[in-house]
Amino acid sequence: MASLAEIRARIAAQENKKQKGSSAPADNAIYPHWNMDEGTTASLRFLPDGLATNPDFWVERLMIKLPFNGVKGDAAAKQILVQVPCVEMYGMTCPVISEIRPWYKDESLKEMANKYWKKRSYFFQGFVRQNPIGDDKTPANPIRKFIVSPQIIPIIKAGLMDPEIQELPTDYMRGLDFNIKKTSKGGFADYSTSTWSRRETPLTEAEQAAIAAHGLFDLATFLPKKPGEAEMRVIKEMFDASVNGEAYDNQKWGAYYRPFGLDAPAGSATATPATEAAKSEPVVEAKPATPAPSKPAEGKDKTQDILAMIRNRQTKAA
Repeated sequence: MASLAEIRARIAAQENKKQKGSSAPADNAIYPHWNMDEGTTASLRFLPDGLATNPDFWVERLMIKLPFNGVKGDAAAKQILVQVPCVEMYGMTCPVISEIRPWYKDESLKEMANKYWKKRSYFFQGFVRQNPIGDDKTPANPIRKFIVSPQIIPIIKAGLMDPEIQELPTDYMRGLDFNIKKTSKGGFADYSTSTWSRRETPLTEAEQAAIAAHGLFDLATFLPKKPGEAEMRVIKEMFDASVNGEAYDNQKWGAYYRPFGLDAPAGSATATPATEAAKSEPVVEAKPATPAPSKPAEGKDKTQDILAMIRNRQTKAA
């Protein structure tokens, strides 16, 4: 495997020739739809974001997985993964993505670039109205958190583009349930047959009471803490060490980001690792063949347009 210095030298030569993250621990509030049995369906009722300025009823999370060859000082440790936030989700320039984006110009580096490319997932909130997971227990606050994969999000957005939908799916009285259906394809879990319900239903009295009692979550609070200057430096150091095939240094980085199950170094004030929230979340996103554009995708603009259109319909109807 090429070292980071060798990769940088190769990229620099090519350009010259052309002249050129801690999240909170996982809890029972997260509904693990990935634990459903194959052939079953879970019905979810999405709710609006508690932050009224969010035009969507979800937020996007971008994470980067850094593999390390064990832990420094622990000869028995096997390869580990440390998850850190990609700061593009905060509108910042991500040093890791900036580093690897040119790698896609070199066929020999694409596989490595895919390994470090940002992984997308989406946070929603709402009620579980049909639950096929027998051992799942509804928490005291029945408003659950949903982690939705990139395989499901296009289905959600496609339904919003349906001109027959007259109300927002999150409307309390005339909203729609979303049915997550789990099948398999090529030996992997597949959710491509998931659908929006075609029948509008109101929230039950119990569901409305739960919203009144607990309120709605500000979905942005589900995202990892926005890295500061120190965290940005650590993320870059960890990336460099990972690419160079080094072991994870808990004394050096454990106060900021560390793998699940590894305690913080002595004297550290940091109590929770950045990877903790994802310990039960499966890896569901395929690695991209080419990097996604850094500017917002056209589909997001279209989705916001259709949400605005539905809101306009509601206003006129009122």
